[in-house]
Amino acid sequence: MDAELKAVELHEVPELKMEDALKMEVKDDALKDEDEMKMKDDALKDEDEMKMKDEALKDGGDEAELKDADVTEDLDQEQQEKEPMTGGRRPSDAPPAGGAAAAAAEKNGSVKLKIPEEAPEEVKFTGLSKEELLRVAGTPGWVRTRWTLLLLFWLGWLGMLLGAVLIILQAPRCRDLPVTSWWNHGPLYQIGSVQAFTDGQDLKGLEQKVDALSQLKVKGVLLGPLHVAPPDEAVSLRFEEISPEVGNLEQFRGFVQTAHRKGISVVLDLTPNYQGTSGPWFSNVSVTNVAERLKSALVFWLDEGVDGVQLSGVERVSTIVPSLWADIRAIVQNGTEQRPEERVLIGTTDWSSVEDVSSLLSSTGVDLLISRVLRPGDPDAAERAQSVQRLYSSHSLTRLAWSVGGRTQGHLASLVGPALVKLHQLLLLTLPGTPVFNYGDEVGLMDEDTKFPKMLWDSDDALNETRQEDRDERLSRLTFFRSVSELRGKERSLLFGDFLLLANSSSSMAYLRVWDQSARYLAAFNWAEEATLLQLSDETLPQQAEVVLSTDSSLLPAGGSVELSSLQLGPGQAALLRFPYAG
Repeated sequence: MDAELKAVELHEVPELKMEDALKMEVKDDALKDEDEMKMKDDALKDEDEMKMKDEALKDGGDEAELKDADVTEDLDQEQQEKEPMTGGRRPSDAPPAGGAAAAAAEKNGSVKLKIPEEAPEEVKFTGLSKEELLRVAGTPGWVRTRWTLLLLFWLGWLGMLLGAVLIILQAPRCRDLPVTSWWNHGPLYQIGSVQAFTDGQDLKGLEQKVDALSQLKVKGVLLGPLHVAPPDEAVSLRFEEISPEVGNLEQFRGFVQTAHRKGISVVLDLTPNYQGTSGPWFSNVSVTNVAERLKSALVFWLDEGVDGVQLSGVERVSTIVPSLWADIRAIVQNGTEQRPEERVLIGTTDWSSVEDVSSLLSSTGVDLLISRVLRPGDPDAAERAQSVQRLYSSHSLTRLAWSVGGRTQGHLASLVGPALVKLHQLLLLTLPGTPVFNYGDEVGLMDEDTKFPKMLWDSDDALNETRQEDRDERLSRLTFFRSVSELRGKERSLLFGDFLLLANSSSSMAYLRVWDQSARYLAAFNWAEEATLLQLSDETLPQQAEVVLSTDSSLLPAGGSVELSSLQLGPGQAALLRFPYAG
C-alpha cells in the first residue's frame, strides 16, 4: 500500500529530487521481491493442495470435480500473472507513456488472487451399524416399548374381531332364496296360431320375430299345437309330424335355436284333439290309446330341444289313466343324462272354482296349472282377491300361474275392454306366480270374427288421424307392458316376494309384495267407472310411497310421492308404488 502511495506521489510531484527517487525505487524493488516471495509461497501451497487432492482421488474421491477445480485455479493464476501491475488504477486512468517515474508506476501495483472457497463436506447419514442396533435393542427402555406395542397390536386385533362378531350376530339374517325354475322368472307368451302371429305365416317367420319377443322380457313361448290332428279323428293323429301349413321340422329347429340364443325357452303344446269338438283327448274310449302314443312323442320332441310340454284337459287324462299320466310326468319332469335341463309340464283346465283348481294342482303334479280363476268381467273384485289369497295360502307361488283369456277364450282386450288392458297387465305381472299372456295382449289386440286375429305389427308408415290414434294407444300399452315386465325380472319382491292383501272391496284392491330387505312394492287397482279413495294403513306401511308407474300418468306421475292414507285412484286406474325396507 505504501508503494502505491509513493508511486502516486512521484506522478503528482515531478520536482522530487533524484536522491529521493532512487530511494523510492529501492523500496519498490524490495516490495516487489516480497510480493514475488508471497506468490512462490502460494504456488507451493497450491502444489501441496494438488498432492492432497491426488491422494483423495486415490481414496475414492470424485476425480472429475478435483480436476475441474485444479483447471479453474490454474487459469485464474495465469490470468493474474498476465494482468499489468497498475497500482490499482484502471487502464483509462493510467498516465501516458514516457519518463522513469511513469514506468516505475506501471510496474508496481497490487495482484488480485482468486482463492476458491472449499465446499463443505456433505454429511451422509448411514444409520446405525448392526452392533450398535444390537446394543440399543437390549436396553430396558426398548424392551418395554416393544412389549407395549405388541400388546396394543393384539388388543386392537381382538377388538376388531369382537366388533365383527357382534355386527354379524346383531345384523338381521338374510332370508334364503326359494328354489325357482326358469318359468318362474318371467312371463310366458302363448302363440296358438303361427299363421296369425307372423307375416310369413310359418315357423321361419316366427323365427324372425324372436327379437320382438325378447324385448317383452318373456322367459318362454307356449307354441302350438303344430302337429297333424284332423278334428275328432284319433286314428289320424300324428304327434311327431308338423302340419304343412305352419312349416317343417327344419324351420322348427331354427326357431328353437334362435329363441335359446335370446334366453327364451320353447314349450310345445301337444294337446291331442286341439281342433275337434269331442274334447282335448277325444272320447273316453280313446284316452288310453292316445296317452300311450303321446309317450313316444314326448321323447321325440324333448330330443329336438323343447323345454317343456303343455297339455289341455289334464283333469281327464290324470283321472282316467293315472298310470299313463304318471309315465307322462316322468318323461317330461325327470331329467336324463341327455336332457339334464329342467323341463316344465304345464296343464290347462276350464275349471274356475278355487277349490277345484287347488285340488287339481295337487293331484296332477303339474309344474304350472293355467285355469280360469281370474274370470274376465267378474263384477266382484272382492271375490277375485279372495281367490288369489286362498291359492297363495295353499300352494307355493312357484306353481301358481295367472291368465285372463287364452287360446280358446280369446284375447285380453276383448274380454275386459281396451280401457282396462293396462290395469290387467299390471295385475298379472305383480301377482305371486307366473303370468301367462296371449299373443297381442301387450298391445291390446282385439278378437274380431276369430279367436286368432292377425297380429298388429306397427311400422313408421304415415296413417290417417284415427289410425294414428289407435297406433299411439297400442304403443302406449306396449311401453307399459315392457316397463312392468322388465321391473318384475329385476325385483325380488315382485319375483318371489310374500303376498299381503291390504284392501279389498267390490271394485278395488290393494296388496303388498315384500321380500326380506328388498324394496317393497304396493299395487293398487280400481275397476270402477268412478274415482275411489283407498285409505291404506298397516304397521308395515310408511306414510308415503313413491309412484313407480301408473296407468294414467296425468293423475299419478311416475316419480311422484303419494300419501298412503289417502290414495286417490281414477276410474279404471291402477298404480304401482314403492318404498324402502325400514328395518
